[in-house]
Amino acid sequence: MFCAFEGSPLILRTYGQAEALHINDERWSDYAPLFPHSHSNRQIFILDIDLVQASCGMSVPYYHYEGDRDDLDKWADRLGSEGIENYWRKKNQQSIDGFESEIVERAGLKQE
Repeated sequence: MFCAFEGSPLILRTYGQAEALHINDERWSDYAPLFPHSHSNRQIFILDIDLVQASCGMSVPYYHYEGDRDDLDKWADRLGSEGIENYWRKKNQQSIDGFESEIVERAGLKQE
């Protein structure tokens, strides 16, 4: 779901299928250069959108964009690659909806 927080009101909902690419996947190198590099990069989602619905969005409040946060980059730089891998083992084994993430296995990391 996407909401317009400035300009004309709009809400977009997208429906379809998603595929998760991991660091060691063959197609990772096709997509990774499209995003800023970070030690914390772990998955890229390829979306196959079947349906897009729009609604008015007139109840969505206005928000003022002040800039990008650099907290994640600082955190990832502080942990380094090994620290990020340990974090993945500890915190990223399942998605918030309970699906196995396969992050550790597909990144070629050892389980601890």
